[in-house]
Formats: sequence, structure tokens, C-alpha cells
Amino acid sequence: MSAPEELKQTVLPQSVLAPLTRAAIFMVVCVKPDRESYSTVRSFCGGLAGLIRAVEFRDIEAGLTCVVGFGSDAWDKLFGNPRPAELHRFREIRSNGRHAVSTPGDILFHVRARRMDLCFELVMQIMQSIGEAVSTVDEVHGFRYFEDRDVMGFVDGTENPRGDAALEAALVGGEDASFAGGSYVIVQKYLHDMKAWNTLSTEGQERIIGRRKLSDVELEDAEKPTSAHSALTVIEEDGKEIKILRDNMPFGRPGYGEFGTYFIGYSRTPRITEKMLENMFVGRPPGNYDRLLDFSRAVTGNLFFAPSATFLETVGQEAPTVAAIAAPPPEPDLSSSPSVRDTSLGIGSLKGVRDE
Repeated sequence: MSAPEELKQTVLPQSVLAPLTRAAIFMVVCVKPDRESYSTVRSFCGGLAGLIRAVEFRDIEAGLTCVVGFGSDAWDKLFGNPRPAELHRFREIRSNGRHAVSTPGDILFHVRARRMDLCFELVMQIMQSIGEAVSTVDEVHGFRYFEDRDVMGFVDGTENPRGDAALEAALVGGEDASFAGGSYVIVQKYLHDMKAWNTLSTEGQERIIGRRKLSDVELEDAEKPTSAHSALTVIEEDGKEIKILRDNMPFGRPGYGEFGTYFIGYSRTPRITEKMLENMFVGRPPGNYDRLLDFSRAVTGNLFFAPSATFLETVGQEAPTVAAIAAPPPEPDLSSSPSVRDTSLGIGSLKGVRDE
């Protein structure tokens, strides 16, 4: 499978398309507001691949990977211009008590492997490298639950694209050639009210999710409410479904009554995931919201850009210009949400991109 011309056969993505694993650690940090800290992080970027290889070598078959993404504010201070065309702060959503919160976060580390000890070791090594330059704002240790289910008992990730479709969905192409091979990443940490959820009948739960709990088969249209989670997260354009690539993980602390799902969605443009969230929290049409939110609460929300592995390896220690730090591009107008048709990208093909 050869790389497309638009990647000029020199750009390798990060391991966005890595297969599902049994364990993961999601860590979000903020860079301390001084030039030395930003310099430390820039220097770290170039050595990350080597650090991953060093830990991975302990068990090659365990499939250790790490994807690193950067928030809008951090991008300007770390790398300056140019910047990814659609990178901006996470768009907060409020609607009748439902709230998709926006929380602090400069850098995301998404570490995956078949063994949690490898994930743990890599995160420990990362923090030994940059711990003095950052402060951790969130760390979640995820695990695969029975039959790839979430803690609510339903299979998660059934509709993930595969093969060439995953490449098309997740990786930037010629529409932003300077950042081809990169990916936009939206993350949210959801906490579930399991006591209330478990008072529902299985049939009631199935109508909220839109799938059979045991078989994972999607409900027929005549049976599935328009407010079902699986209905509201389908985005179509010109009769074609536009997908994102998810790698959600359950997490929790039963002793503290904490049960949750860490949502992570990779996409070629953040507008697709943002439209899904708008449908969930506001409704399609407004008011026809995702009833899963009656039992689940978002407690974090961030948008990052994960540049290509090639970009990271060529990052130097030199700071961006003062102008780039002092005057970042204006944030987009959030007063109105994009329509489904606005997700038209005209981006051509990414088939054949090599996944490292």
C-alpha cells in the first residue's frame, strides 16, 4: 500500500490508526507559562519516538503506541506559524442544563498497549522528561471491559471505520498540506449515574442507545427513537455517512462510586465531532437531545491537533517569534453552529497512507 501523492511520500502519521488494545492511559497536561518550559517541551517532541521505541522493546508484541496532541493556545507558543487550519479551543455547549464543558489542557498523551504496565512505564518516562515543565490536569487509566463493552453494558465502537475508510476519516490530507498526516482529537471524560441507569429495563436502555444490549444489533428504524444515541451521532452529507475514529475506554473507581467512559475521537476535521456533540447536547432538531445525557455528565472537554510523526521529529528547540506568541489567530465565531452541509470538505483521497 503506497502513500498518496499529497503526503509526498515523506510524511508518516502518528499511530492514530493503531488497533484497539486492552489498556490505555489518557493524560492531559498544561505547560508552565515560562520560556524554559516551552523549550523543554519542544526538545522533548523530537525525542518522543525514541522514548516510545525504548519502552516498546520490552515487549514488541504488546503493541505500545503513543499519540501526542496539542491545544490551540499551546500550539502558538510551542510552534508558532503556520498552524493547523481548524485548530481552536474546544467549543463549549450549554442547553437546558446539559453542558459540554471546556476545560484546561495544552497537551494530550494517548498511550495504548495490550499491557497496562507498558502504558504506565511510558507515561512515567514521559513525566521524567517534561514533569518539571508541565502540570497534570487529568489522568485516566482505561481498560477493555467484557466484550469491548462500556460500563453501562453496551458494546462501544461498533461503527468505527476500517482500512481505507479509517484513513479517510482520521487523517488530514491536501486540504491543509502543511499538516497532512495529522489528526484533530476531541476528548471528553464522562461520569455515569449507574444507580439510576440500572433502574431502567433492558428495553429502556436499548431505546436510549439504539442497539440491542446482548447482540449489539442496531434497532430497526421503526423501533429506534430519533433521540437514540446511535441516531444522533450519525452525520450525513449528500446521502453519505461521515465517520470519525473512536477509541473510547471505560474507567472507574468502584470504591468511590465513580464509573465512566473516556471519549476520544480522531477526525480529519473537528467539525464532524462538533456536529455530533451539538446533536447530543442541543438536539436534532433542538430539544430532541440524547437521553443518555440524563445519566452521563461530561466533566472535561478538549480539542487537540496530533501532527504527523514527521513533524514531531523535525521540531527544533528554537522558540517561535514573539509575534506568534503575542498575537494568535482569532478564535472562530461560536454564536452559531455549523450545519451538516457545512461539513463538506472537498478534501480528496487519503487512501494508502502508511500508519506507523
